[in-house]
Amino acid sequence: MDPNRRPHGHDATRGPYRVIQWATGGVGTHALRAVLDHPDLALAGVRVHDPAKAGVDAGVLCGSGSTTGVIATTDVDEILALGADCALYMPRLFDVDDVCRLLVAGVNVVTTHGDLRHPDTVDPEVCARIEAACWFGGASILSTGIAPGFVTETLPVALSSVQRRIDRLTIEESVDLARPGTSRLLVETMGFGTAPAPFDEQRLAHATHTFGPSLRLVADAVRLPLDAFEVVGEVALAEHDVPLEFTTLAAGTVAAQRITVSGRGGGRVLLRLRSTWYCTCALRPGWPVRETGWNVAIDGETPIEMDLRYPVDPSRMSAMSPRYAANRAVNAVTYLCAAPPGIRTTLDLPPLTANLG
Repeated sequence: MDPNRRPHGHDATRGPYRVIQWATGGVGTHALRAVLDHPDLALAGVRVHDPAKAGVDAGVLCGSGSTTGVIATTDVDEILALGADCALYMPRLFDVDDVCRLLVAGVNVVTTHGDLRHPDTVDPEVCARIEAACWFGGASILSTGIAPGFVTETLPVALSSVQRRIDRLTIEESVDLARPGTSRLLVETMGFGTAPAPFDEQRLAHATHTFGPSLRLVADAVRLPLDAFEVVGEVALAEHDVPLEFTTLAAGTVAAQRITVSGRGGGRVLLRLRSTWYCTCALRPGWPVRETGWNVAIDGETPIEMDLRYPVDPSRMSAMSPRYAANRAVNAVTYLCAAPPGIRTTLDLPPLTANLG
C-alpha cells in the first residue's frame, strides 16, 4: 500500500478525493461528467478500452464543453500509478483481475456491476480473492446502481422501517416500448412481433442472476427466511395491430413480456420482483400494465406502496436513464472511501446524499 495514500475517512484539509473513471460507455460517460461537477471529487485519470478514445481529453469524451487536462489512456499501469482514492469501474464486463489490481494498489472501487451485491452468494473463491485484495490494499468495493440497486434495495429497506410484520414485498418494473426513441434492435432482439414461443431460458437465468442478490440483501436486512428462488417468463399477445415508430406488430403476435423472480420461504412467496415490458395495453391475456417506472409495495401490518415515475419526455428517456445509475455511483464515492476495507453492500453504508456544492 502506498504510504502517501490518503487513509480512509475524508480529511477536508487534504482536498477532494481523486477519482479514476474506468470506461466511458453509456453509464461511464455520465459518471465522468458528474465527477467533474462534484465539489468533493477531482478527476485523476480515465481508463478507456477503445484505442480511438486514448489521448482524448476527458472533457471532450463526456461532452462537458471544456477541457480538463486529464487525458484518457488504455494503459492500466499508467492508471494504477496515479495513486487515486477511488475508481468508478464501469466496463461492459466485470474483470476480477483488474478489480483486484485496483484494490491491492489501495484504490477503492465503486462499480455498477452487480457481481458483489450480495457477497454470501458470490463464488467463494472469487469472494475470498477480492476480500484479500481489499485487506492488502486497505481498500473497499461496492456494487451499486439504480435497479438493481436503489429501487431494489434502498427503497424496500426504507419502507420496511414502518413495519413490524411483512407478509410480502413486491417490486414491479414497467417499461412502455411504444414510446418514441425506443431502439428497434431492442424490440426485435426481445422477440416482439413474433409468434409466441417458449421463454428463453438464458433470459430467465439472467434475471435471477441480476435481481436475486438484491432480493437476498433485502431479505437479510429485514430477516425474511428465504429458502429458494423461482423464475417464470410469460408473454401476452396484441389484440390489434400495434403501430410503432419503426414497424407494426401484427395482431396475435408477442406484444408484452414479463419475468417474475420470486423468493420463497416457509412454502409461500415472501419477495417478488416482476419486470413487464410492453408495446400496447390491449393484450391477450389482459395484463394490467403501469406507466414506465417502478412500484414498490409491502403487504404487512402497515401496508405501504410507492410509485416512481420518470418525468422526462419519452423521446429523451433512453438518453436520460443511464444518469440515474451513474449519479448514484458517483455519490457513493466519498462514503465508500470512509468505509472499512472489504466488500461493502448497501446495508453497510449510511444513506447516500448528493453534495450539490
